[in-house]
Amino acid sequence: MPNPADPEALAQLPLSELVACHECDLLMRKATLRNDEKALCPRCGYELYAHRHNLVSRSLALVLAALLLYIPANFLPIMQLHLLGQTSDDTVWSGVLGLYNSEMRGIAVVVFLCSMAIPLLKLLCQLAVLLSIRLDFGRSYGLLIYRIYHHLREWGMLEVYFMGVLVAIVKLADMAQLSIGLGLFCFISLLLVQVWLEVVMAPHQIWQALSGEDIHAGD
Repeated sequence: MPNPADPEALAQLPLSELVACHECDLLMRKATLRNDEKALCPRCGYELYAHRHNLVSRSLALVLAALLLYIPANFLPIMQLHLLGQTSDDTVWSGVLGLYNSEMRGIAVVVFLCSMAIPLLKLLCQLAVLLSIRLDFGRSYGLLIYRIYHHLREWGMLEVYFMGVLVAIVKLADMAQLSIGLGLFCFISLLLVQVWLEVVMAPHQIWQALSGEDIHAGD
């Protein structure tokens, strides 16, 4: 746990040795962490930062897994609808096309961006950042890409789309015969991998690594 210390003593320290709590704004001296340790604010208990073991290797594995899941999650059938002798396969992409062809083009664009384009762009940004750290090449571009990634985080809404799919399944269950497709399992897997990636890819370590500091991120 970081030491808040005396305000006069803190004023003598360089900014690189200080950290402020995002919740209560307490300024304190930055603590050195070992693998898998977390720094908590002594005032409010907020997690300030963490040191993940094998951060780059684990994050790269998760990013590649998410990219492999991306295509089947968006283009394989999420569910199959049987109604009045007709059968239709519904995918994320077919949902976007359906909205577009129904003259709801603005909604179609938003769904496409939030459920397909931005999640893919986020994964590609994470991949580029991790490769710049692993290969020790182009870290200045890595900093720019990581800033872009943080601006995109709020726009990737896979969990919102997933809740919409669940609502649709519940409402249609009494009206027609439904079969769950492989695409839904891939979509859920993609969502879980991205959540896991957010946990593993500690921002504090990534910023330090992109700044050229030796944080043993690849240990």
